[in-house]
Parts: sequence; C-alpha cells; structure tokens
Amino acid sequence: MNNKITLGIGAALLLGAFVSSMSLFTIYPHEQAMVLEFGNPQKTIQDPGLYFKTPWQDVQKYEKRVLNLDPPVERMILSDQKPLLVDTFARYRIADPLAFFTTVRSEEGARARLGTIINAGLRGELGKATLSTVLSEERNVFMQNVLRHVNTQAKRFGIDVLDIRIRRADLPNQTSQAVFNRMKTEREREAAEFRAQGFEQAQRIKSTADREATVITAEAKKESEILRGQGDAALTKILNDAYGQDPDFFKFYRSMQAYEASLNKGTYMVLSPDSDFFEFFDGVTPD
Repeated sequence: MNNKITLGIGAALLLGAFVSSMSLFTIYPHEQAMVLEFGNPQKTIQDPGLYFKTPWQDVQKYEKRVLNLDPPVERMILSDQKPLLVDTFARYRIADPLAFFTTVRSEEGARARLGTIINAGLRGELGKATLSTVLSEERNVFMQNVLRHVNTQAKRFGIDVLDIRIRRADLPNQTSQAVFNRMKTEREREAAEFRAQGFEQAQRIKSTADREATVITAEAKKESEILRGQGDAALTKILNDAYGQDPDFFKFYRSMQAYEASLNKGTYMVLSPDSDFFEFFDGVTPD
C-alpha cells in the first residue's frame, strides 16, 4: 500500500514538473514575446519575468535590443543622370510585437520589407540630388527625409527605424573614368586661364616698369643736361674772368692746348710758316 502511495506521489510530481515545464516561461530583459494559441496571438509581453501559459499555447520571442540591417548595394540614378552604387545600413527595433507578428512574422521578413522600403526612399531622394550633394554635408538633410519616409512605412510593421546611413557611394568604373576626365579637362582649363591671367599681369607690370624707366631716364637726362649747361655756363664765366685778367697768357694757354691736341706722335700737318697757328713759334729755331 505504501509503495502505491509513493508511486502515486512520484507520478504526480513528475506530472506537475511536466506541466510546469510546458506552462512556465521566462522573459529576459533583452526579450519581448507573443503568446500564441493555435497560431493566434493572445497577448504581448514586453517586461522581463517568469510567466505562465497553458500547455497548448506557444511563445514567440523577439529581440528588444536595437537590430542592424545591411541591405545589398543598389545602383541608383542621380538627378544629373549619373549612376551611383549606394551601400547603406540601418538600425531598427521591434516596437510593437503584435503588429510585427501579424505583418512580417520574423526578423528575416522584416529585413526583406525594410530593405525594399529603404531602397524606394533612397531612390526618391537621390533622384532629386546631385553627386556633389551626396558627397557634401547636405547629405544629412535628404537622409533625414529618407528616415521619415521609411518610418512612416515601417510603423505598420511594428518597427521603429532609428537611423539610416550611406556607408559608401561609388561611381561605376566607366562613370568614374568619365568624371575623372571631365575634372581633368576642367582643371586644365582653369590652369590655362590662370596662366593667361598671369601672362597678362606680367605684361602689365613690364609695361608699367618700362614706362617708369623711360620717365626716370628722361628726367635724369633732363637734369644732367641742366647740370651740364650750368657747368658750361660756370666754366665760360670762369674762363671769361681769367681771360679778362691776362688776355695774352690766356691766348698762349689755349694755343698750348691746341698744340697738345693736334700734334700727337705720328701726326703730319702741312701749314704755312706764317700761319696764325704758329704765332708762338716765331723766332724758335729747331735744334
């Protein structure tokens, strides 16, 4: 009899443990859950703790933490008709497990739907942007527009998109080469323009310097002529004064200067002996 009671108690404990294992479940701080009964949602649990369910109910758990989304690289067309290879990433979280379950069911489904929405939002904004806009600080403005558009679409899935960023934006190889060639041509044109401006400025500076040099030379020549004239006048006055003091000596002195200038070594002159040029040689006999 005692053995039967012991076996009954043991069986009851085992049954209780089995029922407890089928009915009790734990929600951790990083989790949230949906309780399902025959596939139909019954309640949402977002607070951590130990919970009870009936054995025929199931629990679908979802992440409460921020999740990452890395869509594939997409080829998009800018407003200036340039193709661009855009690599984006996004961060989102599951805000409403019930809406999430009834629309996308799983994270895989959410990634697929969000990828399509983000792609459409980026195409809409990049279709109005230029390459320079994408590569500048203005990119933050249209990325906020993309984020608002995506959040509007994602709320019906119970998802909050926290951030969307462009990781890389590359031109295709052919477009890159075309842009490079255009940039090279533009830089060469600017260089030629700068050289032309430099040459024009050099010519202007040279012309100004030549004009100033001509003016300075003319002024110097004028001043030298004035000084020369003043010197000649002073010389004439001095000579006149000297001539007035002793005309005979002055005449003799000027004749000596003329002899010195005329009768150099190797000079031959044919003059009459009674010429005025030799008046001071009168009475002089050669040795």
